[in-house]
Amino acid sequence: MQTRERIVETASKLFYEQGYNSTGINQVIKEAGVAKASLYAHFSSKEELLKEYLQNTATTTNQILQQITNDKETPKEKVLGVFDFLTQFSNETCFNGCHFLNVLAEISNNNKEVKSIIRNQKNKIRQLFMDILKPSNKEDLADELYILFEGAIISSKVHEDLWTIKTTRKIVEKLL
Repeated sequence: MQTRERIVETASKLFYEQGYNSTGINQVIKEAGVAKASLYAHFSSKEELLKEYLQNTATTTNQILQQITNDKETPKEKVLGVFDFLTQFSNETCFNGCHFLNVLAEISNNNKEVKSIIRNQKNKIRQLFMDILKPSNKEDLADELYILFEGAIISSKVHEDLWTIKTTRKIVEKLL
């Protein structure tokens, strides 16, 4: 694995598991097994590393969700597939909520660049629901589904249990 990839992989794991503010550059350097000069050769700051983490996470998440929706046939199956993904994601042993919302809770309101990356990702989720529902002329439900999606993630983290996502999926099934 290349140095840059090791740095990003290590930082991503630490940012997600223990939080952005609780992760120090020296910890990233130590756990990635790289020299400080190597880290700074690739990233000018911890915030630049954070942006890379968020962009990589967005790309991966969008690819997974696109694959899920491509594998389903009807709009209802596609939407339910997205909520099934939440169940799978939340059932992972290291589940710590939404990567993006966790970071949003930690950064300053003045951090426009990071907030923009997060907002863009959240808008892609909203757009995904709109695109799924368009063939059935139910695009008006997209915002409701988006809010249910976000609420399911947050409540699952709060309760550390899947019942919130499973209950949300039942609500979504009734809406569709």
